[in-house]
Amino acid sequence: MSERWARAAMTSYRLAGASLYPFIGGYMAWRTSRGKEEKSRRKERYGHAHRQRPEGPLIWVHAASVGETGAVIPLIDRLCARGLRAILTTGTVTSAQLVRDRLGDKVIHQYVPLDLKPAISRFLNHWKPDLAVFAESELWPMTILELGARHIPQVLINARLSDRSFERWTKWQSLAEALLEHLSAVVAQSDLDGERFRALGARPVTVSGNLKVDSIAPPVDDLELARLAPTISGRSVWAAISTHDGEEAIAGQVHMVLKPRVPGLLSVIVPRHPERGDTVEAMLREKGLTVARRSRGDAIDIATDVFLGDTIGEMGLYLRLTEIAFVGRSLTAEGGQNPIEPAVLDTAILTGKNVQNFRDAYRRLLDTGGARLVRDGDMLAKAVYFLLKNDAARRGMIAGAREGVGGLRGALEETLDALEPWIQPLVVKAQLQSVNGA
Repeated sequence: MSERWARAAMTSYRLAGASLYPFIGGYMAWRTSRGKEEKSRRKERYGHAHRQRPEGPLIWVHAASVGETGAVIPLIDRLCARGLRAILTTGTVTSAQLVRDRLGDKVIHQYVPLDLKPAISRFLNHWKPDLAVFAESELWPMTILELGARHIPQVLINARLSDRSFERWTKWQSLAEALLEHLSAVVAQSDLDGERFRALGARPVTVSGNLKVDSIAPPVDDLELARLAPTISGRSVWAAISTHDGEEAIAGQVHMVLKPRVPGLLSVIVPRHPERGDTVEAMLREKGLTVARRSRGDAIDIATDVFLGDTIGEMGLYLRLTEIAFVGRSLTAEGGQNPIEPAVLDTAILTGKNVQNFRDAYRRLLDTGGARLVRDGDMLAKAVYFLLKNDAARRGMIAGAREGVGGLRGALEETLDALEPWIQPLVVKAQLQSVNGA
């Protein structure tokens, strides 16, 4: 696949986007009706700003969803501590709520503009960032090209390429090279990720580890925790978190199997997408289970079988109610979900085998005994029962998880070191402007 072909493909992408732009409103209206967009802020997706650009250097940080947002929050804290301003873009309603809760006025939040030239140009014309920092695997062609045309440095941090993504990009090697040549640097999560980015043409590539390990433990409303804890006191509790379609049914079946053998059992189920709460509740009730929903403020009593955690930004609450957590997107879906949050909150971790997106973290946790693999619902039920009934084994796994996650720390400092050639000049510029302004 030639360089000429790659250039032609990007030109076609640009023209296709321009032709679709006038008709994108219907799609955005549909997303809004499904709760995937904030109606009052929909214009931000077209690049419109909701406030003025602040004076001085400005860093654009982009994180697609909740997981990526949580990972970059400590990085943004460090940038702000050095006198820099940041605009943080995200793509989901849940991540926007996380930014409000964790960063408040410390950062400017805007929904990421659509990867269409009118939207990107409008966004860049207004904000004029001095540096663009993207998290994980966010490679949007028009955004990268527009930043490159304006000679704005762009760095991909906490970068990863799943098996499927790498295979797909390998088939479009010339296109990958044409995009990656615009990146000033790539800071990869693992040696494997680094090798994959180099194979696709990225230069330079360094390896930092996973920023999610260095993120702080998910916060909790202490008053709410104090209110809920007595309602489950004395009960055996386990959790299925970040579950995807099909895994809530498996968790419900686990509860039904164990309930006769574990009196007072309470299962905490936390869907990855809280908007699926109605569907999940209906399915569990069809199984004859009594459900208390967090979003409704339902009380938990002795008859409650399942506490359904269908809210945003409360993983810290749910994980503090249990010492056993199955992490989803690993049995009925592929890729896995981040095991770091349960690991730092003293939890024995269970997971299916499909954890390709978090391979290094799980490998470390398996080596230290902090996590165990289950192949299906029957094996999950046996593992949960064993851990509920064996305090020593459960405490051993919790200690193993703590050891495992401790050995993975350090990515934040490595990432900051990699960004230093671009950050330090902005720090100096901000200090000079502050002195001149005074």
